[in-house]
Amino acid sequence: MVRNIVILSGNSHPSLTEAVCNMLGIPNGNRILSKFSVGETRCEIKDSVRGKDVFIIQSGGGSINDHLIELCIMISACKTGSAKRVTAVLPLFPYSRQPDLPYNKIGAPLSKPTEASKDKYTFESVPATPGPGVVKSASFSKETDLTRAMSKTSLTNGTGSALARTNGGEGYFHSDGNAAGDMYPVQGLHSRVGSYTTHDYENPGLLSTFQAKPGYKRWVAQAGTLVADLLTCAGADHVVALDLHDPQYQGFFDIPMDNLYGRPLLKRYIQQNIPDYKEAVIVSPDAGGTKRATAIADSLGMEFALIHKERRPPRITDRQNATMMLVGNVANRVCILIDDLADTANTITRAAKLLRKEGAVAVYALLTHGVLSGDAIARINASALDKVVVTNSVPQDEHKRLCPKLDVLDVAPIFAEAIRRIHHGESISVLFQYA
Repeated sequence: MVRNIVILSGNSHPSLTEAVCNMLGIPNGNRILSKFSVGETRCEIKDSVRGKDVFIIQSGGGSINDHLIELCIMISACKTGSAKRVTAVLPLFPYSRQPDLPYNKIGAPLSKPTEASKDKYTFESVPATPGPGVVKSASFSKETDLTRAMSKTSLTNGTGSALARTNGGEGYFHSDGNAAGDMYPVQGLHSRVGSYTTHDYENPGLLSTFQAKPGYKRWVAQAGTLVADLLTCAGADHVVALDLHDPQYQGFFDIPMDNLYGRPLLKRYIQQNIPDYKEAVIVSPDAGGTKRATAIADSLGMEFALIHKERRPPRITDRQNATMMLVGNVANRVCILIDDLADTANTITRAAKLLRKEGAVAVYALLTHGVLSGDAIARINASALDKVVVTNSVPQDEHKRLCPKLDVLDVAPIFAEAIRRIHHGESISVLFQYA
């Protein structure tokens, strides 16, 4: 029995909260969490939280935006109710897949490219120093209309030469630096310049010359940082998550943030359910999951293979379909795909198809978070995967009913032990030891 503690559940995964409370020997906290007809969330904490250690369990699956707002409101309600400490327990952390989009190596997503002629290169395909015979990409030169127009135009402060101005169908320029100098017309200039001032930024004729080239890298909002700030400002004193997609997310918090591992569960499943697992091959479906997969492979003394996805087309106008290449030998072997999250299941199903093509006799997929949104279940049922193993970090009852290939592992013991240790001030480093 753990005393002086309150565990509250959001609407995202009440069955997981019930399992954690049963393991700790405490009742589930009493609260009202509903919605008004307009869609606003209503929260009322029925139990006293004054001076108590409060843990709020809310996962990020399903209606993720509603669940995030529910969590923030519950945290604020507990802090207002004089809770000693409020810990947000998020088995699947929301928005953890987009913490650093503007800063990764490929930059922000490219704008929709326009069709370019095949005899020209874009800035993405031309090297920094073109070799002999290589056509340079389009750039500003003395031959462009903008350069010719601007070379005959000079700005003035009222005493020097005047700005270009139009009169009917012609533009007039002063031939020298004096305002009283002779003026001569420039045919057709008004179609590009027109009547505008130096502050007329909305002039379509002016801005049409400065349109962004294909491949301009637009800015992307940092939703990951925003979520961290929301939880902190709502009043959370501690955050606990499971298998963050990007571990650097912990650095966005100014409060303690613990990232638990689901690897012990996956490792135990391999040992207990895959015959002759020592002869199998651990496979990472992409380069980003290499460290995660090799940690399990090294601890079990198994071989490792990698699937590399090549996303760079020869030209930016080409279709950006990823091509996959296997690094390693999987012929006549059982393959175990290791990943942290499956949303649409496109990556693991394509990886399974490639492994089967390379001679694998069976393909397992072991995933920490099985979001499985959209048509993921139908894709898995029609894929070359023999078994898909996920945890119940998000509700899996409906997924399991629709997918006979699905096995579910329980993460309630991990969170129950973490909550017990945090409440008593014990170290939780033992939960990180999966080797």
